[in-house]
Amino acid sequence: MILLTFLTCLLSICASCVAMAEFIEGSEEAFVVSMNEKAKALGMEDTTFVNCCGLDADGHMTSAYDVALMSRELTVRYPQIHDYCTIWMDTMTHLTAKGSKEFGLTNTNKLIRQYEYATGLKTGSTGLAKFCVSATAKKDDMELIAVIMGAQNPNERFQDATTLLNAGFSKCRIYTDEHSEKLARLPVQRGSLDSLKLEFKNPFQYLSVNGADFSAIEKELVLPDTVTAPVKKGDKIGDAVYRLGNEQLGSVDIIAAENITRSEFMDYMIKIIEQYFC
Repeated sequence: MILLTFLTCLLSICASCVAMAEFIEGSEEAFVVSMNEKAKALGMEDTTFVNCCGLDADGHMTSAYDVALMSRELTVRYPQIHDYCTIWMDTMTHLTAKGSKEFGLTNTNKLIRQYEYATGLKTGSTGLAKFCVSATAKKDDMELIAVIMGAQNPNERFQDATTLLNAGFSKCRIYTDEHSEKLARLPVQRGSLDSLKLEFKNPFQYLSVNGADFSAIEKELVLPDTVTAPVKKGDKIGDAVYRLGNEQLGSVDIIAAENITRSEFMDYMIKIIEQYFC
């Protein structure tokens, strides 16, 4: 009876995936082509999809790293997924011609109850892949993903995921610079304004996996002495470069915060008049 129920669930899941694929792309084959295109775009170099349901098939393969890339894309683009995958138990009502029947569902990701920082994400198992999980967790401002594949039993995958996540939270640190300082205006040549307002394009973040001393990080502004008009808002003007000892950690673009047009003859005349008569 248990085996029959399990097989029924698999057939139902597979049928649902195919129905979704046909609705989106017209056929499962076309949908699989789109899956592989998306995987390539995400940098999933070790992944080849053969079907849309994830069941064992010749040539259907992926890696732990690729699953992590896919999980990151999902959680970053659609963070509301955590609202669904952290539900522990729920009920559904099945409507048929014979009436309605209510049945309960329990989350297969036991980390939701066993690991205090768990935020998701997905379990899976097949005969070849054995027991797998892509586990997401958040502690303070750090979010991590641990992918376990090929575990011999369900408990082993959760134990290994917990070990990886704990190791990550204990060793990884994030350095963030929100750029609290104000940038000096930059002189402009041949412009309708004499100077240009600057701003950082975005905050800077750096992840250390070895407990680096962030107090030793140095920030250097690399800017030209002047710029020549015209300048468009958003144009890159320079860089903020971050270093730790001899290692360059990364950089952030410094951009123009306003538009400046090139000065015309009348602009120069107005400036001369203002200088001598005002």
